[in-house]
Amino acid sequence: MNTLQFRHWMQAATSVAASAGFLLAADTAFATQQSQQRQVGRAVNQGAKHDARTGKQECRAANQSSNAQCRQDKRDTKQEGRQEKRDIKY
Repeated sequence: MNTLQFRHWMQAATSVAASAGFLLAADTAFATQQSQQRQVGRAVNQGAKHDARTGKQECRAANQSSNAQCRQDKRDTKQEGRQEKRDIKY
């Protein structure tokens, strides 16, 4: 293999390596963004669960409405949290 062929081969190998690096970097950035969205969504969902739990306890302690109504309020609060999580992720 002469010097000209070797130089041509090295340029081709460098181009392939650079292209692979750019693709890997783009894929990693997308994965990082997805991870952040999942973490924020998880935090929102956990917050909604906590709010629902607290709301039900307050509802039952105040005895403002029936236990069935308190359960429904809890379900509604959790569902709102799920919807907010979906809005973040998609």
